[in-house]
Amino acid sequence: MLVLYRFAVTESETDDFSRDAETALTALAACDGYVRGGVGRAVDEDATWLLWTEWTGVGVYRRALGNYQVKMSTPLLSRALPEASGFEVLAECAPGDTPVRSGSDRSDDAEAARRESAR
Repeated sequence: MLVLYRFAVTESETDDFSRDAETALTALAACDGYVRGGVGRAVDEDATWLLWTEWTGVGVYRRALGNYQVKMSTPLLSRALPEASGFEVLAECAPGDTPVRSGSDRSDDAEAARRESAR
């Protein structure tokens, strides 16, 4: 599972934002199920930043959000642009290879799954 948080960051906020993003990344990296992650800045748009993480599954990611250290990073995460942030990986491709598809973990009844996860 990939999680992509995009942020709008002014030039005057760059140093503070970068530090806060690295703190959030450190907290997330300490959680079970974390695979890897990073912080980046758009090459064509200085004000657009990204915090991305990869997880072994949606459940471990959701549990990570309940971690105390991650919650302390919530002020940063709450600044993310209001858009979808969690994505399941449906195909992967190694260098020089062809894409390999994987099955979806999504429920056939997405609304029932949302209600279940909200409990």
